[in-house]
Amino acid sequence: MSSNTSNSSDVIALLKSMIATPSFSKEEKPVADLIEKFLQNKNIATKRLRNNIYAINTYFDPLKGTILLNSHHDTVKPAKGYNSDPFTPLEIDGKIIGLGSNDAGGPLVSLIATFLHLHERKDLTFNLVLTATAEEEISGNDGIELLLKDSEFREALKGSNIFGALVGEPTQMQMAIAERGLLVVDAVAIGKAGHAARQEGINAISIAVDDVQHIESFRFNKVSPLTGKTTMSVTVIETENKAHNVVPSLCKYTIDIRVNELYTFEEILDQLHSTLKSELTPRSFRLKSNMIPLDHPLVKAGTKLGKTYYGSPTTSDKALMNFPALKIGPGDSARSHTANEYIYIKEIEEGIKGYIQLLEETASFC
Repeated sequence: MSSNTSNSSDVIALLKSMIATPSFSKEEKPVADLIEKFLQNKNIATKRLRNNIYAINTYFDPLKGTILLNSHHDTVKPAKGYNSDPFTPLEIDGKIIGLGSNDAGGPLVSLIATFLHLHERKDLTFNLVLTATAEEEISGNDGIELLLKDSEFREALKGSNIFGALVGEPTQMQMAIAERGLLVVDAVAIGKAGHAARQEGINAISIAVDDVQHIESFRFNKVSPLTGKTTMSVTVIETENKAHNVVPSLCKYTIDIRVNELYTFEEILDQLHSTLKSELTPRSFRLKSNMIPLDHPLVKAGTKLGKTYYGSPTTSDKALMNFPALKIGPGDSARSHTANEYIYIKEIEEGIKGYIQLLEETASFC
């Protein structure tokens, strides 16, 4: 394939097939099969690790650095309120409507088209590796993180250093150079069981409610010019007690914390321990805030092309990469995880063109 036009029409058809193929996190095998077959039909040699598909440019040179082209093919469950079947792709008024069309099917197929356009170029000053990966929506262990640690994947790079990545997410093709980290904390308020009629015991719900009020009113002092405030939300609360006449001894709740780059996770936990009465257990320290330097070739290239940069409030697979990564892609993050999710065909076409221009311009800074 040599033209952007043919690339865009082919990958738009691929996107429609992806929408029609349910690909919830941890259940991505059918859509991974679909993407792998599509690439192989384009004479692209693919490799696979579980539900992660990857391919390397034809003239790969281990003496050159490598840029990773990454996006994910898993989706969340469909939101309530769809006007049509979320797994039946509809093309209406220049839009493709369906689950995963915007997050992140559109960015992924745009990166695939970009790879198809560039993979046979002999004059590239860097290598390209395309990765279509799993479990992004749940920050799972068997997605990009698994692939980057895999010995066969590392051997395929032959010692070439990954010096940058494009992470395909809907950013309206502007540059998300930074993103807040995600710290999820499981909390347990501990009381003492008793009979409600006699007002016995210590009500764990009351302890949890007091903590929740502290969380909702708490303000972290350091505000980032890129990613804004560090914020907390209690998103789940429950007690195992289902009897109306028993004062519960335990109440569990979950805190979703979006951490800017001015705080470490350890600092956040220290402040919570000094403020709350509940026992606190962080689920993971994997998804730290991250930022690609402004003088990185990808950012310099984007700036030269007139793109703006910003800090993203959401977390992506960018957080799991131990090298500089730029989050950028067609579509709009505001549409993600919503009913009647959509992306404009024009956005995909402009995304392909924008990715190619960005990579070609990056070459002048390498």
